[in-house]
Amino acid sequence: MSGDTDLIKLYSGRILALAADIPHLGQLDAPEARVKRRSPLCGSTVTVELCLRDGRVAEFAQDVKACALGQAAAAVVGAGIIGATRAQVETARDQLQAMLKEDGPLPDAPFEDFEVLIPAREYTNRHSSILLAIEATAEAIKNAETANCA
Repeated sequence: MSGDTDLIKLYSGRILALAADIPHLGQLDAPEARVKRRSPLCGSTVTVELCLRDGRVAEFAQDVKACALGQAAAAVVGAGIIGATRAQVETARDQLQAMLKEDGPLPDAPFEDFEVLIPAREYTNRHSSILLAIEATAEAIKNAETANCA
């Protein structure tokens, strides 16, 4: 029974509030890059579309079909993504992964709100869903940069 109680605590009010208000839902008219990521463990999916301007994310849209933890992570990405660089997103991805798997420090601004997901550290089966949005975004930025150089 204590496992159930711990899981209920994991889905805090703040996580549920983030999950209910994900920024930039939808699609772009003419994205420079589009990446869909799926967690094989739970089936969660996140699709990210974006456009860059001067090496920074200028337009962003996402379609999120994930658990509340994955949705909360997508909300943090959506809230901080406009104006972010590839380096910032890749650093946030690496920091989030370290925070979850190695008790690493919180990700840097503008993605410091990932701290809400600290209670998920001990639920390794949820990590892949949490990482979907930031991983898809990092890949999309890389793809957009490559497309713009071609």
